[in-house]
Amino acid sequence: MPGSPVALTRLRIAITAFFAMDGFVFAGWVVRIPDIKHQTHASVGALGLALLGVSAGAVITMTLTGRLCRRYGSHRVTVACAVLLSLSVALPPLTHSVPALGAVLLVFGAAYGGLNVAFNSAAVDLVAALRRPIMPTFHAAFSLGGMIGAGLGGLVAGALSPTRHLLTLTVIGLLVTAVAGRTLLRHGIPVPHPEDRTEAAPRRLDRRTRRMVFVFGLIALCTAYGEGAMADWGALHLRQDLGASVGVAAAGYTCFALAMTVGRASGTRLLERLGRSRTVVLGGGTAAAGMLLGSLAPWVWATLLGFAVTGLGLANLFPVAVERAGALAGPSGVATASTLGYGGMLLGPPAIGFIADWASLPTALTSVAVLAAVATLIGAATR
Repeated sequence: MPGSPVALTRLRIAITAFFAMDGFVFAGWVVRIPDIKHQTHASVGALGLALLGVSAGAVITMTLTGRLCRRYGSHRVTVACAVLLSLSVALPPLTHSVPALGAVLLVFGAAYGGLNVAFNSAAVDLVAALRRPIMPTFHAAFSLGGMIGAGLGGLVAGALSPTRHLLTLTVIGLLVTAVAGRTLLRHGIPVPHPEDRTEAAPRRLDRRTRRMVFVFGLIALCTAYGEGAMADWGALHLRQDLGASVGVAAAGYTCFALAMTVGRASGTRLLERLGRSRTVVLGGGTAAAGMLLGSLAPWVWATLLGFAVTGLGLANLFPVAVERAGALAGPSGVATASTLGYGGMLLGPPAIGFIADWASLPTALTSVAVLAAVATLIGAATR
């Protein structure tokens, strides 16, 4: 039965596997971007345009996947998008021009965006059935998968060509999909607890519900802005402004990502003790304080500490925002919050660059603290 404890446990394991696989595959692709740039003889600007294919494909698909989940079920859409993601990650090494690379990255981005909405929708259904705030654990699996994918990708980069490496990711992705996908397709969408059925997301959303979904999307945006900024600018700040070595500079994002993974792994216990509103307020405030330390401290050790505190603070904001949006509006709510969140991740790096040109990089990085504070205020106002 879809609602039996054994079935729910199997569904939880299967959905967790998809989250981890998604992070693993995407991180493995990111590691090989320099090799693909060399292979296609792309300039920095041309590569940037090609990489926009990932973003464009993801954003376009995210807006459509909510409807597909409502029509065919989030489990079926998750499996279909996972297959497409696994197959498309092998395509970039087969291209030899920027337009061709942009085209295949559009497909890859579409699969990535669709999978994110689909498995988040499946996770929201499972959270409702279990009546436990376990959403952060799924995102912890994504973060952990990304760290493993990046680490292993860096280790094998010298031994495997991009073609063989990404083809290996295809095989791993298809194997995970074959095993975990059978569970999703066999058990179907879990039935909410009887006491929660009156809270099920309506098909026609009233104005207040749409407004609340947008508000949760803003929290996701503020969080993802910080993730994107840290990924692209954290190491440069350590290297350029503080004179850190290459290895220490690279450790900056590792501290952030590891702290975020730990924060998400313990997120369920935190949510059970504090509740969602207090978790958002505490997390946003912690992230704001950590980023002020990380961006303005004159010492490398203090900056690394600030990056880690920022990761802990931001860890559970995105999972809470997506889960609440999904609880209110179903897959369409997940799609809205995810699209806004992904938009924040896209907005972060260029916004930091523009502010850095106008003022300085440390000043620009304080914008992460500002948006974390905004998320805190939203959490307090929507208590």
